Amino acid sequence: MKSTDMNTADVKSTDAKSTDAKGTDVYFAESARAGHRPAAHPHGFVARFVRKPAAAVAAAYLLLVLLVTLSAGWIAPYGPDEQDLTAALEPPSGAHWLGTGELGRDVLSRLMHGGQVTLLGVLITLVVYLTLGVPAGMVAGYRGGWFDRLVLKSADLISAVPVIIVLLVVLSVFTNDESAAMAANGLLGAPLLARVVRSATLGVKEELYVRAAVASGIRDRVVIRRHVLPRVTGVILVQASVYGAYAVLLETGLGFLGLGTDEASWGSSIAEASKNIGTDPWLLIPSGFMIISFILALGLLSDGLRDTLAERYAPPADKPPSRRRSARRSLLTAPRTSVTTVAEPAEDVLLSVRGLTVALPVDGTPTEVVRDVSFDLRAGEVLGIVGETGCGKTVTATSVLGMLPAGGEITSGVIRFEGNDLAQADAASLRRVRGRRIGWISQDPIAGLDPSFTAGAQVAEAVRVHTGCTRKEAGQRALELLRMVRLPDPARVAASYPHQLSGGMAQRVGIAAALAGDPALVIADEPTTALDVTVQAEILDLLRELRRSGTAVVLITHDWGVLADLCDRAVVMYAGEVVEEAEVTALVTAPAHPYTAGLLGSDPHHAVPGEPLPAVEGSVPPPPEWPVGCHFQNRCPRVTDACREKPVVISRSAALQRSARCIRPVELIGEAVHD
Repeated sequence: MKSTDMNTADVKSTDAKSTDAKGTDVYFAESARAGHRPAAHPHGFVARFVRKPAAAVAAAYLLLVLLVTLSAGWIAPYGPDEQDLTAALEPPSGAHWLGTGELGRDVLSRLMHGGQVTLLGVLITLVVYLTLGVPAGMVAGYRGGWFDRLVLKSADLISAVPVIIVLLVVLSVFTNDESAAMAANGLLGAPLLARVVRSATLGVKEELYVRAAVASGIRDRVVIRRHVLPRVTGVILVQASVYGAYAVLLETGLGFLGLGTDEASWGSSIAEASKNIGTDPWLLIPSGFMIISFILALGLLSDGLRDTLAERYAPPADKPPSRRRSARRSLLTAPRTSVTTVAEPAEDVLLSVRGLTVALPVDGTPTEVVRDVSFDLRAGEVLGIVGETGCGKTVTATSVLGMLPAGGEITSGVIRFEGNDLAQADAASLRRVRGRRIGWISQDPIAGLDPSFTAGAQVAEAVRVHTGCTRKEAGQRALELLRMVRLPDPARVAASYPHQLSGGMAQRVGIAAALAGDPALVIADEPTTALDVTVQAEILDLLRELRRSGTAVVLITHDWGVLADLCDRAVVMYAGEVVEEAEVTALVTAPAHPYTAGLLGSDPHHAVPGEPLPAVEGSVPPPPEWPVGCHFQNRCPRVTDACREKPVVISRSAALQRSARCIRPVELIGEAVHD
């Protein structure tokens, strides 16, 4: 987002609360210079651009053409229509550097004056083309729904319309009004641009840093403008240059046909040259060179700008889908196989999930991927969710924030947080909760940060969204948060871009951003994955401090050591279901479900030298292949025929405060009752 002057004393909207990124970056740079050595910044935009000779030369040439065209009235040796019949069709000379036309008009002067008409037409086309096409494409790609379908249908319709016929109709209505024709040309091209921008937006929308911005509670229009637009700018530039070149050719064609303006233009110069190509072929060279060189320079410039912008971004990281939850509940009706009724939560419960079932489209068919999940979380408590990849841990967590992948839908269940059911909440209600009451720490720390802004600017953005403070106050608070997460030299880190940070530093920046709104609950999606042991211990210390401060944490992990070290209670998930829930010590020492026992037994530390590593045989079945009975039946060493007959319900032990989804939990956890 470009730097703007803002009235910091009167912040009235969420948009106004969004950080002025460049200004914030300057603030952090000044803070770093005050007492710290700032991180080495990459070369500025201009410095990177001039390192591309072809693009730099093209830019200089286009600037020269523009300046000469705009100043034609002062520097052109003759007027555009000044005639000298005695010097008709003369070759280049001292009096006429590029020769004369059929009426003795100076070719150079007509090209200089004619550029005003042609370039004005190109400008009109591009203004209409970009003003309509870019917003439409970005909204269609980001929001989807009926508007997305409208954009696609419009693009298909326009593709079938002969543009020249439409322009001829326009010119018949607006006689000799080339501006109207060029505006109509931009209007006809806008849906095609929107379709291209939509495709680019769909890809950027899945970036983890966009997901992190949504989880922070930032409005969609701010996310689109700040985080999506910079990444699709390269595509827009290329499309603009191509359509600008097309506009030049169109204006030339109209002038050649005598359908455009009566004034001098590059098109009329081509028309005059074609009429006299037999007697004076030279006339075609100046006008043809002008048009061809302008189009080539336009393309080289756009390529250079695109490549320069792309250099700001780090290599793409692996990322999970991150599209918003669809609002079309009626399209996602998956068959249910079991529903477990559980007791109402206690009054001191902060987050209560009851009977959560989530469906996602699998091969175009709505399919349950999480089924009948229930658990409670109190303030200051850490709840771990553990299981293999594909068990539904992340889908369960993202359901709380309403950030399911595209087409995902909560088909049943309740997610009660601070008295409100988030499963039924609208987009505005979820946005008020995200970041402000529920923080999100992503799995991939680098991909969770926008590479185009400094770390401090992104933390400050979250602070301003949730507190409404001034830019300076947000910068100060961001530095406090970076100190809070134990970052050495926070001013230097704040002035650094994501690619200049290590994984541990980036993860702590992500934690700082998650704490910007002082949330009551933090959801951490495998926050220690891919970090070394030392950094992992530091991150766990931070989460432990959050617990001591009264903040509840939901920790998604594969690591039993992390689970035992940090969590109070744990939920074990397998194939979309909760198979066991218990206090961590009891879970680790006396697992009630065979799957839990298998995971604990697969610890490499239990391996015997010279023997194969212990493991749970087989793999997690995908949702379309879930068996009718127990989902673990094909891997369970204790399976019986009863396990295959019907869905297994949760067995609970009130005395032991634990539960297991198994038909034989009595021999494992003592006396149990079936709900």
